[in-house]
Amino acid sequence: MSAEFTAFLKNYKVLGLAVAFILGLYLGLLVQALVKDLILPIIGIPLSSMGNLTSLTEEFAGQTFAVGDFLNAVITFIIVAFVIFLVVKIAKRYKIE
Repeated sequence: MSAEFTAFLKNYKVLGLAVAFILGLYLGLLVQALVKDLILPIIGIPLSSMGNLTSLTEEFAGQTFAVGDFLNAVITFIIVAFVIFLVVKIAKRYKIE
């Protein structure tokens, strides 16, 4: 049983997968902080009449829509997707699989 488990860890590169998952998780948190604390305030400068974009909400039919949170999530997704694209492009260039 121990030998099978060791073979499983080696064959499926579980340690590398775990490291990539943890790094990806914290990369996402880093980008989320970047968007919330730096990018949205910069976008909000010309739109200063709207206040803090992260807390921007819209009321419709008695419901509150958190538009600022959605904007934060969209910008975060775009940045994370772009960073992943760059990492994959660099890895392919250097033939890292």
